[in-house]
Amino acid sequence: MTTPAIQWYPGHIAKAEKALLSQLKLVDVVLEVRDARIPLSTHHPQVPHWIGNKARVLVLNRMDMIPTPMRNRWTEWFQTQGEEALFTDAQHGKGIEAIAQAAQNAGAQMNQRRHDRGMLPRPVRAVVLGFPNVGKSALINRLLKRRVVESARRAGVTRQLRWVRISDQIELLDAPGVLPSKLNDQEAAFKLAICDDIGEAAYDNQRVTSTLIDLIKGLQATTPDAISGNPLRSRYELDPAEFTGESYLHALAEQKYQNDVERTARQILNDFRKGILGSIALELPPD
Repeated sequence: MTTPAIQWYPGHIAKAEKALLSQLKLVDVVLEVRDARIPLSTHHPQVPHWIGNKARVLVLNRMDMIPTPMRNRWTEWFQTQGEEALFTDAQHGKGIEAIAQAAQNAGAQMNQRRHDRGMLPRPVRAVVLGFPNVGKSALINRLLKRRVVESARRAGVTRQLRWVRISDQIELLDAPGVLPSKLNDQEAAFKLAICDDIGEAAYDNQRVTSTLIDLIKGLQATTPDAISGNPLRSRYELDPAEFTGESYLHALAEQKYQNDVERTARQILNDFRKGILGSIALELPPD
């Protein structure tokens, strides 16, 4: 099955990126939010350049969607890179206090530097950065303890930059999702599509689903602690062991969905995205 390469860079993202870069000079702390299922694929390569020497808090959201052993492995791997990864489940409010505390700690250091220069303290200004649909707005609502910004499990909901005040100590800039203008790594692009972190118009559901099935099969064979059991067999009563991803998709369509392959692909993707297939880590820490 061959389709064009996955590319997605809509006009509102290009416009928002320009506005974001103009606001970054006002920011003290960057909260970089990634998808815990694909922490490497949801890292924007320009983020280190954009933030320079500013304080940065690394947030891996959707921790509920990967097995605990994988969370531990990622924590250890980021430590070897000199980074601390803070895991959250913004949808259910888990891990939020640690994020607020990390932002406040960074702000305290900023205000100490202001004090040393004879300047008065001020609220710390933080920006929430990340790919579309990694949970930035849900995280902001949890930090605010009320629903202030629109949040939904689809890419492209936030389209404008806006400042919101969390407390007397912290102001947050809610920014639309950013992503590279060209997705050169197509393996990563497929993972973004599987996790619904780019717009649906950018990809072919059947090809993306076939890739997901192959990824699940590979994890079962090589890294069982990255996946819960045999989710495809458990969910659809069809074992993927004897199939390729593409042939499994067609066999399942024939068996359960009146040969409607597109409907079958959408069902599998939806089940994965809603966690119905269980916790699955699509990326492993590099060796």
